[in-house]
Amino acid sequence: WHLLHKHPATAALPAAFSDLLPHFLVEPEDEYIVKNKPVTLSCRSTPATQIYFKCNGEWVHQDDHLIERTVDPATALPVMQVTIEITRQQVEKIFGLDEYWCQCVAWSTTGTQKSQKAYIRIAYLRKNFEEEPQGKEVALDQEVLLHCHPPEGVPQAEVEWQRNEDVLDPLSDPNFFITPDNNLVIKKARLLDTGNYTCVAKNIVARRKSNSATVLVYVDGGWSEWSKWSACGADCSMWRSRECSQPSPGTGGKDCQGLDLQSMNCTNEQCPQTVSGAEDVALYVGMVAVALCLTLLLIVVVLVYRRKKEGLDADVADSSILTTGFQPMGIKPSKPENSHLLTIQPDLTTTTTSYQGTLRSRHDTAGKFSMTNGPLLDPLPNGSHTLHNGKLNSDTTEFVSRLSTQTYFKTLPRDVANTSYGTFNFLGGRLTIPNTGISLLIPPEAIPRGKIYEIYLTVQRKEDLRLPLAGCQTLLSPIVSCGPPGVVLSRPVILSMDHCFDACLDNWAVRLKKQNYEGAWEDVLLMGEELVSEPYYCQLEAETCRLFTEQLGTFALVGESLHMGAAKRLRLVLFSDAYCSTLEYNIRVYCMDDTQDVFKEVMQMERQLGGRLIDEPHVLLFKDSYHNLRLSIHDMPQAHWRSKLLAGYQEIPFYHIWNGSQRYLHCTFTLERLSLSTCELTCQLCVWQVEGEGQSFALDFNIAKDTRGLDSEFLLMDSNATALAGPSAFQIPYLIRQKICGSLDAPCPNGADWRMLAQRLKLERHMSFFASKASPTSVILDLWEAQHFHSGNINQLATVMADIGKQEAMIFLVSDGEC
Repeated sequence: WHLLHKHPATAALPAAFSDLLPHFLVEPEDEYIVKNKPVTLSCRSTPATQIYFKCNGEWVHQDDHLIERTVDPATALPVMQVTIEITRQQVEKIFGLDEYWCQCVAWSTTGTQKSQKAYIRIAYLRKNFEEEPQGKEVALDQEVLLHCHPPEGVPQAEVEWQRNEDVLDPLSDPNFFITPDNNLVIKKARLLDTGNYTCVAKNIVARRKSNSATVLVYVDGGWSEWSKWSACGADCSMWRSRECSQPSPGTGGKDCQGLDLQSMNCTNEQCPQTVSGAEDVALYVGMVAVALCLTLLLIVVVLVYRRKKEGLDADVADSSILTTGFQPMGIKPSKPENSHLLTIQPDLTTTTTSYQGTLRSRHDTAGKFSMTNGPLLDPLPNGSHTLHNGKLNSDTTEFVSRLSTQTYFKTLPRDVANTSYGTFNFLGGRLTIPNTGISLLIPPEAIPRGKIYEIYLTVQRKEDLRLPLAGCQTLLSPIVSCGPPGVVLSRPVILSMDHCFDACLDNWAVRLKKQNYEGAWEDVLLMGEELVSEPYYCQLEAETCRLFTEQLGTFALVGESLHMGAAKRLRLVLFSDAYCSTLEYNIRVYCMDDTQDVFKEVMQMERQLGGRLIDEPHVLLFKDSYHNLRLSIHDMPQAHWRSKLLAGYQEIPFYHIWNGSQRYLHCTFTLERLSLSTCELTCQLCVWQVEGEGQSFALDFNIAKDTRGLDSEFLLMDSNATALAGPSAFQIPYLIRQKICGSLDAPCPNGADWRMLAQRLKLERHMSFFASKASPTSVILDLWEAQHFHSGNINQLATVMADIGKQEAMIFLVSDGEC
């Protein structure tokens, strides 16, 4: 106290008020430091003998106070006011450890009083939105929801919405509503609501604008009412019409479906009577004349036919020609000794191969091939069917066309290049879509004995099948359909497909989505939290997902990043024109999801454009940092080439890439050579994410020397058959597989059973899943078959069996005849 009394801020109080505690007339308020501008805190108290500031528990030096003394004219009490300045450097000293605060303390002879705490914060507004609005195409009168999560800031940013740069005011236009979490709702989309929508965030520091989202409101055409029936015409029919005008289709909406003109026959009473009297007689005479002419013509034809028949050779007239059996080309007649073969009805328009093994049907097959779900294959009259083995060479176009007429397959795309199918029974098989990484393994016994299914596998184009994505969700795989949906399976099949994320589930929440019968998408599995009791289970590999499923349907992987370290793999591919006869030369840089199906699609498209691949593809990890992708070209010989790009680089917005719904984003660099004789091009092409990873292409080639287009050499054509049925679809012969299962399924005290097999194959993470199956070994072997169809070595599996220490490893040495 004696130190404080030395300060000139001390004043004596009148005796009448010596028992009063000080109270505050002005207390310090919260402040924000903008850039480097200091803030001022003020405090006023009466009656007070001393007054000081304390900041973060420490007294502010007395020289930093500015004191002002006055007297309240109403009470004659002394009033003391004190101000201090707080700089950015003072706040930054404790930034991240605690919040910076200051408090005013006033004294009187009776005691002390403390003011409220004032918090001083450094104001900022980050550049990148945490969630930006996404463009949409919506039908007229549909509700529209545009999301916006503004950048992080202090103080928290306020949000306003703009349409075509004009601020939207929900008070003046109640069709708009801004939710408490800053999302924009258009209650009923109108044609005038078509436009570019921007989310604007602002605080005392800065103002930020999101990327614009284009909302397109389309109008599907509607039926006008039918017109009244017309009068009955001379052909005894009447008609009515309607127009596609209520409303007319607009802005990309669909045309009306159905007839716009309809006709029907009139009743006899309504038919016009245009012939009477003498005209009736003329009509009847004409009809009689025509009848006589036709009769004479028929007699002449019969006479000519009889004369020619009498001259025919007697051998040709032999009736044996009517009884000789007809065998279509490529189909072998069944032999009596093979009557026990289980067969499927052949397609007489194609050539197939019959299974030549000794598979016996244990039961009468007549009437055993009905299905409660899926397509029904009618048996031949003798109850037999054809079991295909090896390649199933059939007309995919005819198959897709035929399936599309059935109720189950109305939505099946007619893209025969990305569809495979086959006919399978209990021996199983495999479907593959070449060069896409997509396959369907149908293990033995997955199809119940006595059932025969015609199964298809197709990859859907994303523009043909809209998959709704919410918030920061992104598509991580192709959209794959296998069917028919609803078929009964005894055990899971394995659907293999590529994915394009870093395969670290610590960074992602990855969900398997399945389309239901109504066309809506449902979450059926959260990867990493699979339940063995569910009909779906996933094995995640570095670039591939293996889905065990007991239900066929349409599937896709959708991911949501858990933090900014999550990354998608982008494949960067460079193309140019195979032939250039002008001064301009184009280089196209594709930035696509790193899955084989997208790469195949781009290669096919470039082949049609006459393009050529000019360098090996590179892979770039694209992180969820909200930063855009930039592309630039450098180090061209200035004496011969120049770039026509005005800016230093091209840029692809973050959300265009992250969303994953656009198949093949690309940028084109247009170069210009100064002379047609210039053919050598050297340059550096760089692709990088702002504040992230980058890749560069060092190009050095002759644009005229290699004028080859994209052929099968570049397309890396998959020579394997798209459909394999029976034993040829598997690496492990059927009988050997049965012996392995019999040897390892039974628990062994020393662990030398299926559990050790899973460990040796590095599949121990799935022990609970394997243990839930009737034959754990068979499921492990199914997964091994799915993983190693192209590269599997049966001897490696034999070595694993020997390592387990089972004497049964010798079963690999059975004879070919036994297999």
